[in-house]
Amino acid sequence: MLDPLAALTDAFTSFLFGKVETTRLPVRTSTGQAQAVYLPTAAPGLGDSGVIIGREVYSGKGYIYDPFQLYGQQLPAPHWLVLGESGNGKSALEKTYVLRQLRFRDRQVVVLDAQGEDGVGEWNLIAEELGITPIRLDPTAALNGGIRLNPLDPSITTTGQLALLRTIIEVAMGHGLDERSGFALKVAHATVLGEFGAAADEQSGHPRQPVLTDIVEQLRHPEAEAAEAMNVDIDDVRAWGLDVALVLDRLVDGDLRGMFDGPTTAGIDLDAPLIVFDLSHIDRNSIAMPILMAIVGVWLEHTWIRPDRKKRIFLVEEAWHIINSPFVAQLFQRLLKFGRRLGLSFVAVVHHLSDVVDGAAAREAAAILKMASTRTIYAQKADEARATGQVLGLPRWAVEIIPTLTPGIAVWDVNGNVQVVKHLITEAERPLVYTDRAMTEASAMSTSLATPTDEARAIEEAADAEAEERAEALAMARQMRDESSETVA
Repeated sequence: MLDPLAALTDAFTSFLFGKVETTRLPVRTSTGQAQAVYLPTAAPGLGDSGVIIGREVYSGKGYIYDPFQLYGQQLPAPHWLVLGESGNGKSALEKTYVLRQLRFRDRQVVVLDAQGEDGVGEWNLIAEELGITPIRLDPTAALNGGIRLNPLDPSITTTGQLALLRTIIEVAMGHGLDERSGFALKVAHATVLGEFGAAADEQSGHPRQPVLTDIVEQLRHPEAEAAEAMNVDIDDVRAWGLDVALVLDRLVDGDLRGMFDGPTTAGIDLDAPLIVFDLSHIDRNSIAMPILMAIVGVWLEHTWIRPDRKKRIFLVEEAWHIINSPFVAQLFQRLLKFGRRLGLSFVAVVHHLSDVVDGAAAREAAAILKMASTRTIYAQKADEARATGQVLGLPRWAVEIIPTLTPGIAVWDVNGNVQVVKHLITEAERPLVYTDRAMTEASAMSTSLATPTDEARAIEEAADAEAEERAEALAMARQMRDESSETVA
């Protein structure tokens, strides 16, 4: 309200000059200039060099990720952890990522395919598309001339062979080797390399590869010279190695026979752009899986990773078999440290983080998780999301949004840069990456009827848009609540 003097002055001015109102003239401008009025709110991306994953949900911009491009600048390590329950898009992400990486000439990928469908691994379609034959490890097929990997392959160093033998035994026994059993194994290994490795094959005339059968035989019948060197009785050395011999006998004459008890199969192409080890015929819940992964991992370390300036990706499905076993985890921990110098990116796919952090190898698992600077988390239940967020150090808004994520959308944490990303799949990739054909395929007629129409695509896009809007609204509400609580504090 005006004071009396101001009111009198205003009335006198209006009487003399009339009532004057200021009119704001219209402003004509371009959208390029007007956008400065609305400041950007989206988080910065990861650059424009590398493999496109999809688009960032809140800003709509493309999301590009490549550990080899980001390493040393935004990433301290090129390793990647993928988490989430089944049916949310982990497999589709892995496969499109590999297909897009292989477009670069200096890329090479090895996949441990532990999932099975229609009697073959789920990577079989992609391998066929690229003209590659998967390395199928199958105890039944191995007896009939199938694939063999020799833990005592001469391409593996003597130290690597002994470390691998110890790991196999420790995984199978569930505890570490004591000094006496370790000594018996060391003696048998040294004897085999010294005597059998130099023996000439009667058919070829070339030195033959030592095999596990030779180790088992030496453990059962140790050389007297080894006992005399340690000033112990020969019967003691035989007793110390008995349990070790029984464990290795499982690979020679047990349920894993045929795969590791002979020379490495000739013709395995380690220079192919994609190498797929099909483990789908191995029981995923048996002790055989971590043993097999240990053998494949060490064999690859000594035969595949070379200083040739290639960028290599080692993708392991059902990776909890590795991270949850202290002995196998130690081997892979060394592989990860060694691989960084040679351009290796390790990709571990796990359903639940609790399978790892609460397991027997909690310390080793924590070390491997620490090396994974990239973490991708698909939808999880609320309690699992809270546990995951606590272990990985995710912001609160990301933890609260994880249970609301729809298939194909995930929270990406790239060394602290946290964004919500929708994975995009091209029409060419779609028939190669989906792994639920047994649930979705029917007769040829029903398949043709199920071909998505324009209307179906429109409905799907509308549903995706609605889900993204709901996720965005929830995230904005969480952010406003966090900001208000910080202001009050």
